[in-house]
Amino acid sequence: MRIGRSGRDKPAAARRHTSAIRGRLELLVTAIGGFIVALCGTIIIPILPELSRDMDASFTAVSWALTSSTLASAVSVPVMGRLGDMYGKRKLLLVALAGAVVGSLICALSGGIGMLIIGRTVLGLSNAAIPLGISLLSELLPPEQESSGIALVSAMLGIGGALGLPLAGAVAGNWDYHVLFWMTGFIALLATIGVYAIVPESTIRAPGRLDVIGSLLLAAALITLLLPLAQGDSWGWASPLTLGLIAIAFVLAFTLVKFELRHDSPTVDIRAARKRPILLTNIATVLVGFSLFASFVGTAAYVEAPSGTGYGFGASIFIGGLCMLPGGLMMLFISPFAARVIDKYGAKLTLLVGCSIIAVGFVLRIFIYQTIWLVVLGATVGGIGSAIAYSAMPKLILQATVPEEKAAANGLNALARYLGNALASAAGAGIQATLVVTVGGVVYPSLAAYNVIFVASAAAALLAAICASFVPKRELLSHEMDRAPATRTPRIAKA
Repeated sequence: MRIGRSGRDKPAAARRHTSAIRGRLELLVTAIGGFIVALCGTIIIPILPELSRDMDASFTAVSWALTSSTLASAVSVPVMGRLGDMYGKRKLLLVALAGAVVGSLICALSGGIGMLIIGRTVLGLSNAAIPLGISLLSELLPPEQESSGIALVSAMLGIGGALGLPLAGAVAGNWDYHVLFWMTGFIALLATIGVYAIVPESTIRAPGRLDVIGSLLLAAALITLLLPLAQGDSWGWASPLTLGLIAIAFVLAFTLVKFELRHDSPTVDIRAARKRPILLTNIATVLVGFSLFASFVGTAAYVEAPSGTGYGFGASIFIGGLCMLPGGLMMLFISPFAARVIDKYGAKLTLLVGCSIIAVGFVLRIFIYQTIWLVVLGATVGGIGSAIAYSAMPKLILQATVPEEKAAANGLNALARYLGNALASAAGAGIQATLVVTVGGVVYPSLAAYNVIFVASAAAALLAAICASFVPKRELLSHEMDRAPATRTPRIAKA
């Protein structure tokens, strides 16, 4: 990922100007693909207890259906991004969407926990669809549609995630949970056919060969880091297994950095990743990912808790999921506005504003929670800020990356978001297990536990805003590219 010019400044051969109508069709099918991938990530959360009962498996065993998907996502996203730059972003986008189809089919046919975990692992591969789609659209869309297209696909993260909770609750309450996976598989199949029929391949290829050793080191480092974060609450945060795996992850990460610095075609371009615009944007992405996942953790379960906890409303799983829906829908409605702000004022200012709004949303969650509508209001404000922030982050990455390495750069940015999600999940589980209240013989997280989570999320959003304030302006990015040595020469090839 060498520092490069923005998409508007790249050579004419790098962008295929399409008509506005054609551009909207390409955007539509790509956005549907991103939506179904995000939906697949959250639909399993509300039905974990039902899965445990139906499959006669412990809750710890069933939780691996969630963990396996997270690990597969983290490993596959940066690697598939690199492969997309080398062999074609559309090809890898189709592979990712095919993963959603096959993974959903395996889950729909599953009768035991083992098959379900395999299906969820395959589903994890599909998460590369969003960064691949963003990178591909940045080349294909007309300039006047680029910012809005990127903003819409980015918003699919929140829309799909928010819709997954009430949808799962409604389906699980009225039908067998297998129906969920038949639904996602069908929609994923439609998206795959749409991309194959409508979206053309990019014409830009990255030179070099696949860095197999670097990819394996990256996979090993991520697994040994994310696995204890996902299972630390079960294993014990001070257990030798948890601490040992985290220590191994840091050793592997150090080895990966040393190896990639010497490699002429690295999976992760360390030199580019540590450049100020990319580094600061990725740090901000980790922090925003932390905040957004904390909103998922702290909304549905919050309103489903009994009123005796001092905060809950005793809502059903379906109502708890519905409380997330307004924030997700606002991400859809706000994305065109965010795109106009990006075009007029720049992605840097847009990211700063989005992060600040997220912080305001969590502050509201701390002080106004007397009715369920006030809880929804705070979550919705956070959703608005997330939509604005997620619209700006890919734009900053694209502006700071040469055309032949866009997918790899966006894959790394998506990985930063997953790391933020994993950290939020681990921190939230630890806080909720420590600060508790007992109601009717059942232990629940206390109001203090949620307030600590909200304070931490607001602080993370403010730190992200600070990072955004130090991102160089767009003019500086082009100036840095002009000074950078031409370490690799892009090869333009027809798909």
